[in-house]
Amino acid sequence: MQLTLAGQVFAVTGAAQGIGAAIVKRLSDSGATIAAMDIDDTGLAPLAGLDGVTCHAGDLGQQVGASDLCATVLERHGRVDGLITAAGGVRGQVGQPLEQINATDWQAIFAANVDAVMWCAQAFAPAMKSNGAGRIVTISSGAGLKPSLTGIQAYTAAKHALVGLTKQLALELGPSGITVNSVAPGFILSNPSTERQWKAFGPARQESILQNIHLHRLGQASDIANAVAFLCSQQADWITGQILQVDGGHG
Repeated sequence: MQLTLAGQVFAVTGAAQGIGAAIVKRLSDSGATIAAMDIDDTGLAPLAGLDGVTCHAGDLGQQVGASDLCATVLERHGRVDGLITAAGGVRGQVGQPLEQINATDWQAIFAANVDAVMWCAQAFAPAMKSNGAGRIVTISSGAGLKPSLTGIQAYTAAKHALVGLTKQLALELGPSGITVNSVAPGFILSNPSTERQWKAFGPARQESILQNIHLHRLGQASDIANAVAFLCSQQADWITGQILQVDGGHG
């Protein structure tokens, strides 16, 4: 199946590393123009050399900041045909007992994983509505469907919230021709944070995790990027409100 996204403009959040960077490269390879967005200005620099990629640094976790950065993207490109929200993660946190959780850590994970999606969707939806079509693809997690291997309560809660937001936006935006879906990755060694988590599990738990994956391997960022490219394509025109688990068949 030949996927082409030529002539399309996509905004990708969390683009500076890992899954987000892989999505930018995959969409670029498919002929799309991409606005790569991330709070990490330095991390965006390597993407600037890719065909059709512009880089936009800023904090998307607050409504005003997200709105301003999205407006900059629209001013630069004149349109946005799709939004992929790969920003998120555990923000450097590790699992702790319930009694030790503080509000700052809890809110930081929600800001990155849920708030940023809401505010970017809010900012870009009017442009998609005016075009009569659009794509929104959120990057949730297996932790949005069941308890998280990380043991981080806020991460599990935020990803469950993101799954709910995805389904709600699909209902609201569908009449305007905008599809809204989510890709839920399994455990992927995509950035320093996930690599630290994997090492912390130790050999015995690592082996247990692998044995619970039907394909007996961890995923790669490119596995997620390929799924996103499909959901952004014309072949996915009648798919919306879905959560696509890309996890190698995790038990």
